[in-house]
Amino acid sequence: MIRCIDWNGLQAVEFAKGDYTALLVPSMGANLVRLANTRLGVEILRTPAADEIETFKGRPQVFGLPVLFPPNRIADGRYTFEGRTYQYPITIEKEHNYHHGILKSQPFAVSKALESDDEVLVECRYYANAGNDAIYRDFPHAFKCKITFRLSNEGLVQEIMFANRSTERMPVGVGFHTPMRIPFAGGTDADYVMRVAVGEQVELSGRNLPTGRRLPLTERFAKLRDGGLRVTDCDPIEAGFTLREIEVDGKPFRGALVENLRTGVRTFYEVDDKTTYWTIWNNGGHEPYCCPEPQSWTTNAPNMADPEAEGFRSIAPGESWRMGFRLYAK
Repeated sequence: MIRCIDWNGLQAVEFAKGDYTALLVPSMGANLVRLANTRLGVEILRTPAADEIETFKGRPQVFGLPVLFPPNRIADGRYTFEGRTYQYPITIEKEHNYHHGILKSQPFAVSKALESDDEVLVECRYYANAGNDAIYRDFPHAFKCKITFRLSNEGLVQEIMFANRSTERMPVGVGFHTPMRIPFAGGTDADYVMRVAVGEQVELSGRNLPTGRRLPLTERFAKLRDGGLRVTDCDPIEAGFTLREIEVDGKPFRGALVENLRTGVRTFYEVDDKTTYWTIWNNGGHEPYCCPEPQSWTTNAPNMADPEAEGFRSIAPGESWRMGFRLYAK
């Protein structure tokens, strides 16, 4: 099933396959605001309620699958690459940082919507050029961003692609501010834990920027790797980590999961090899979600001593770059 609907005054695409149903809002950064396994009664993502639509419009990063380009923070909103200075507006005055990227609220267009026996495919595109003042002013490259969603009885596969349509190399750093819903199927916060494929903790300054030091996991954060950590109705979490696979069900796992300890049902968020860094944030610890945020580069990578070692990448003119994810419940 695939159809266009009016969703609280916004045009949306609703689609379903097998046990899964999804809801996409192209005009808000191609944000997939709902993903649910209807057989298990599981809501994987935080979805805006009817009385949260204005909040969603103002802060799309705390709902669904919001894209961050570039991810997380840029110190002073500025970095230099190949002799060009990129200057973004300061969005966190107390830290004097820019954060959360330029695409999360931009209008994408649905460029493809297909259904086969096995899956539903929805593709959205955004084109940046000199006519898009809000984007081109801060990031003066012509580029195409394409986000593809494939929904099947195995869950959701998401791919984001950037193609450089400019005449100079283009920096690329991507993240998603994914709020995984907790509780996702009844019970209380105490029933749920999160595991994440974290390696070392990245020390952050008072401005929430990496200092360059990597530290062993504390006793608290070591639970992310083994056993699981309670991440809601708890103390605040805002921390950065390198990525190192964990073992889940006897197999290597690269991603994050939330488990209901009472029922054994889990929601999974798998990432590919483009993810090198995690930000984990629970918005103070008393909201019904926690965000394991996969990033292709370390926060503020362009300004660090060795940007490439921190995941900084660029795309040659005419070339493209991709990053992929999978979400499901079982």
